[in-house]
Amino acid sequence: MKPVLRLGLIGSGFMGRAHAFGFATAARVFDLPFRVEFACLADATAEVAAAAAARLGFARSTADWRAMAADPAIDLIDITAPNALHRDMALAALAAGKPVYCEKPLAPTAVEAAGMAAAAAAAGVATQVGFNYLANPLIALARQMIAGGELGEIASYRGIHAEDYMADPAAPWSFRLDPVGGGVLVDLGSHALATAEFLIGPIARVMADCVTRFAHRPGPDGAARAVAVDDVTRAFLRFANGASGSLEASWIATGRTMQHDFEVYGSRGALVFTQERFNELRYFDTRDRRGRHGFRTITAGPEHPPYGDFCPAPGHQLGFNDLKAIEIAGFLDALAGRAPEPFGFAAGARVQALVEAVQGSAAEGGWRDV
Repeated sequence: MKPVLRLGLIGSGFMGRAHAFGFATAARVFDLPFRVEFACLADATAEVAAAAAARLGFARSTADWRAMAADPAIDLIDITAPNALHRDMALAALAAGKPVYCEKPLAPTAVEAAGMAAAAAAAGVATQVGFNYLANPLIALARQMIAGGELGEIASYRGIHAEDYMADPAAPWSFRLDPVGGGVLVDLGSHALATAEFLIGPIARVMADCVTRFAHRPGPDGAARAVAVDDVTRAFLRFANGASGSLEASWIATGRTMQHDFEVYGSRGALVFTQERFNELRYFDTRDRRGRHGFRTITAGPEHPPYGDFCPAPGHQLGFNDLKAIEIAGFLDALAGRAPEPFGFAAGARVQALVEAVQGSAAEGGWRDV
């Protein structure tokens, strides 16, 4: 009989539901080391928490996340609350000796994120930060191809994460606009930065421009509220291995709902990927004979694990929540000691350090070392 892992989830919005779906799917797709029990759900009010717990299948609910973090009947704390709350929630759970799964960004500042990583190390428990795009089997394939030399020496990289959910100037104020932990660089650019380092390696220097397109947004009372965070950020990158690159994050890219793309160019080949078709990877090989040059499409299939755990047939495609399930399975393997942490708090703190290097470069108007 597998040991029971009693899950305590904080937050039931978009990401809270995605995490709950991910745990449910992972339990049915993978041979997990634990039997996950949906023990308790915490949210802002007792009413919201109770309704979400009933909908998502949690045994009980609470409006007191602190009590849940300290509850000995909870084994794992999963945080999907607004960004500015992550630190206190995670530290409370770690103080109780519990492993933590926290949606990105890890914390509003690099100092706080580093403190959380140190607390996790001191507690001796596994942690995970929610960068589930990195769980895509084809992004893992891209990393293998780059590391294995199939593209030759990497010369340049382009990355972009663009959506349009803030393209309307009448879009209301939300936690994403809070100067503490807000802005598109934090919300979307963190994914682009994580992907760049996952594929190419450490970023050594950055030079950036952060732009606020809409200086005011309607507040809760309808009155205009000043905006201090970025709507668009662009950065030039210099990697430690000598490659150069660029990165863009935008939440005002009209018509884009999920453009998380990258292009990698090497001396022997190139890779092109778009999240809008994330079951496909485009590959160019300079060794093709003349007259046959061109990008070919690699379609996700059972040859790209763990795709085959979901479906035995190629081309049938994985979805967003499947990536969450893959991320969760990797974390639970780490929690059981079967594998290293896929993307723990130390990795999340690294991303926050990159975010602040980009922000600092934009403020200073020049190159900044990471």
